[in-house]
Amino acid sequence: MDFTFSDDQNSIRELAYQIFTDRASDEFLLAFSRTGQTYDDTLWQTLAEQGLLGVAIPEAMGGTGFGLTELCIVLEEQGRRVAPVPLFASLVLGGLPLAEFGSESQQQRYLPALAAGTAKFSAAIAELGMNAAIATAVTAQRTQDGWLLSGHKAAVPDGAVANHILVPAVDAAGQQTIFIVATDAPGVSVRPVEIGLSGQRAAHLDLDNLAIGDDAVLGVAGQGAEILEWLEQRANIGHCALQVGVTEEAMKRTATFLGERKQFGVALGTFQALAMRMADCYIDVEGIRSTYWLALWRLTEGLDARAEVRVAKWWACDAAHRVVSSSQHLHGGIGADVEYPIHRFFLLAKLISYSLGNASQQLAHLGRLLADDDSLGFRALEV
Repeated sequence: MDFTFSDDQNSIRELAYQIFTDRASDEFLLAFSRTGQTYDDTLWQTLAEQGLLGVAIPEAMGGTGFGLTELCIVLEEQGRRVAPVPLFASLVLGGLPLAEFGSESQQQRYLPALAAGTAKFSAAIAELGMNAAIATAVTAQRTQDGWLLSGHKAAVPDGAVANHILVPAVDAAGQQTIFIVATDAPGVSVRPVEIGLSGQRAAHLDLDNLAIGDDAVLGVAGQGAEILEWLEQRANIGHCALQVGVTEEAMKRTATFLGERKQFGVALGTFQALAMRMADCYIDVEGIRSTYWLALWRLTEGLDARAEVRVAKWWACDAAHRVVSSSQHLHGGIGADVEYPIHRFFLLAKLISYSLGNASQQLAHLGRLLADDDSLGFRALEV
């Protein structure tokens, strides 16, 4: 593994850092939170104009032709500023599978609009990695002219603003197929629902005999399970990228606060108990980063990364809880003030931790993987 970033990757990080820092300042985010809006359209358009929405989209489709690593770099910087834009849903849940499995006509239709910021995407996969009790289903019935879709999908990430949603559906033979569903099509009902942890505008999706053609099938009919497994791994890695930015910035802000805040005339950061707690936060952040980098590297190299992704997401759930909880606690009473910046990091970290499977659920998936394939355990020991 070579953890050295290329000149292009460093340039992408610097550009993303500059855009998010200039726009999503603490002062702006406080004023923005009072408007009742969820997403910053101005920031979204800036990201489009600077080519960051198309970072993982082929150049022929209006993007810059990079890949998952570069997209994760952008997500890290978004997490560092808790910037209110639906990057994860559009670029990871929508853009990546369209670029990988979409037909040429589908890519020409959707990807330039995504790169230009004129269309937003998501995928109805909220139950992946979660308890089966919350699973929802859509059925697909073959017709002479195409398909009829009916059913319900809950809590689609950023679904309230998505123009298109990738929807898995099961046919009469029990096979899964992924469909590209326009949210304004007849037979589609999108019910916005605010996720209380962060204010994210998710949506419940209802389909009532939605007539859809074969040109809306992503990949080929019956390929849904393969696409979902592929997407789940990359969605979890996208969450890890966000979590690195969130936790590292929360840690740095807390360290600065402890160095400036005094008690009995002495900086809080000089207290041994607090210094040790910050050291634990540093170890946790580096744990999230190193496991995420390993999983990301294996994915980009085309290697089996199932176990590594589960380990990385477990760290991103379990360790993040300790980091952001310590950050709030060490800020004292002001840490719980919803108009003080540190609370935003806590809320986003918790939302990530409970999306696509929490820490315990990630461990359960990892245990099943290791039980089914001994080589995964030996590989982990070798690393």
